[in-house]
Amino acid sequence: MQYLVSVINDTINPVMDDRSAEIDVFNDKLQAQGYWVFAGGLSNPESATTIDNRDGNPLVTDGPFAETKEFVNGFWILEVSDFDTVLQLATEASQACNRKTEIRPFL
Repeated sequence: MQYLVSVINDTINPVMDDRSAEIDVFNDKLQAQGYWVFAGGLSNPESATTIDNRDGNPLVTDGPFAETKEFVNGFWILEVSDFDTVLQLATEASQACNRKTEIRPFL
């Protein structure tokens, strides 16, 4: 089963430390153990563009769709056989990037 492990940052007290070395070690482990599908970092919400074309008249707005205290700063897509494994990996991910993580299964 595939899971999205999101990295959560905070707009009030953002984590700014460079954890790229720790994240690289974690990514290498994921790849070596066959869990890795894809991963990436995301820029801050201020760089977002929101598009609403539900009524056929596209409305393009600079900025995120909602103001929020916390935001997704990056993610991993992992292929694992059970929830306990992804829970352990997300716990390790939180340590590696020094941020909270959230697990969500793909439908």
